[in-house]
Amino acid sequence: MLHAVLTGIPLTLGVTAAALIIGTLVSLPLLACTLSGNRLLWLGARMVIDLLRGVPIVVWLFIFYYGVTLGSAKLSAFGAAVLGLGLVSGAYLAEIFRGAVSSVSAGQFEAGRALGMTSRGLWADIIAPQAWRVALPGYTTYGIGLLKDSSIASTIGVAEMVFQAGNFARTTGNGIVVFLLAAAVYILVSVPVGILSRRVDERMSAVVAR
Repeated sequence: MLHAVLTGIPLTLGVTAAALIIGTLVSLPLLACTLSGNRLLWLGARMVIDLLRGVPIVVWLFIFYYGVTLGSAKLSAFGAAVLGLGLVSGAYLAEIFRGAVSSVSAGQFEAGRALGMTSRGLWADIIAPQAWRVALPGYTTYGIGLLKDSSIASTIGVAEMVFQAGNFARTTGNGIVVFLLAAAVYILVSVPVGILSRRVDERMSAVVAR
């Protein structure tokens, strides 16, 4: 029984990690557009973000799995899950990062420009470190939520933990215990990530306070 759940851990972690990486990469251009003074870029980014967040994740997974083809081949279940979860993550993370950047005092921007810093230097040395400290708790919380949302990938056949637990339950008729074990594994993975995030946040806060 435990083996059935543990068999799905690699794909659960793989889907989560890949989707979070894609989401982070997608969020950055969306963030840049929402912060841009160009009205068309802002409007386009807002439409993309609202569209990705407005449709249930499971619908996106079905769209990519059944509707996207690469030549004569279609996306694998794993690829569709990673792409769907990654794009939706990008929309949510863009909002998390936008809120973090907005928390940085406007005086920081003005001071950097007064010192003659380039835009790249201003963002890399002043804005991004402060914004990241603010965004870290939300980023980690979303990552933990994404770990749990990865279970949706079971609906298109990704053999992660919930898929494996479901197979075991159907073949043995013992569903309660196996799904309780799956829940325990999710907790065992999520709790250390949360603790690590808090410790990193505390260290970053201490550095800023010095």
